[in-house]
Amino acid sequence: MARYDNLMDRLRNGERILIDGATGTEVERRGVPQLDNAWNSGGVLSHPDIVRDIHEDYFRHGAEIVISNTFATSRHALRDAGVENQFEEFNRRGVELACEAREKSRRPDVLVAGGISYWSWTGNDPALNELESGVTEQAAIMARAGADLLMLEMMVEIDRMLVTLDAAQTSGLPVWVGLSCEPNATGTICLLKGEPLTDALAAIADRNVPLINIMHTDVRHIDACLDIVQEHWDGLVGVYAHTGDYADGKWIFDNTISPEDYAAHSSRWLRRNVHVIGGCCGIRPDHIAALSAIV
Repeated sequence: MARYDNLMDRLRNGERILIDGATGTEVERRGVPQLDNAWNSGGVLSHPDIVRDIHEDYFRHGAEIVISNTFATSRHALRDAGVENQFEEFNRRGVELACEAREKSRRPDVLVAGGISYWSWTGNDPALNELESGVTEQAAIMARAGADLLMLEMMVEIDRMLVTLDAAQTSGLPVWVGLSCEPNATGTICLLKGEPLTDALAAIADRNVPLINIMHTDVRHIDACLDIVQEHWDGLVGVYAHTGDYADGKWIFDNTISPEDYAAHSSRWLRRNVHVIGGCCGIRPDHIAALSAIV
């Protein structure tokens, strides 16, 4: 826990921390074939060198936290992909590859976060008790593999977020919560499934969450999210936005934001007391290199 405790001390003392950019879409951009119904998780086993190289690229550009390529390795996603029998292997290797990248980069003080999400590519959402057991097992695998903390990603429904959070915390690792948001028809900022961001923040206010991330949220909506966060959240805050579009199971990289423009937006977010900055889908190592100059 020394790595994590040192980082938290720095954050509480006012430092700003750079995290990585996208891993899933970067795997796709580098030509790794997708796993049907489990998006870009297959590269952990099919192309481990590419996944490790991506993590190394982010470390090389100054990231102090990288997130394992395990966004799509929930038990239900792998079941839909027909590879549930490799659940332990996908999650273990996902974290191990990030740890190996840290060792190769000779940066022993940087952190590896185990990424956990409950997103389904088929719409076959698991029952809450099934989700709880799956995340409990997944989090334990990641802890044994060497993760320093867990990052919950694309939390878009309050009930599933709370189940996922409680299950992840059984690992004994610190858990950060990532919320994905957009405005509804009346302009209210909501989670992607429609519940107000204010309600989500209230739901986790007393649940030992040291930091929330506004993540996988379009660059255009980050400031509106931060307006709400600053009013309703007393803890630390991170941002890792996305750029580009998603269609037919693939990320569309046309017209993604330039590294320079993303750095300009990030500079503004940092002035709004954002403590951790990085990128989600569509944000590449060159974006993180540009952020490194301002953090």
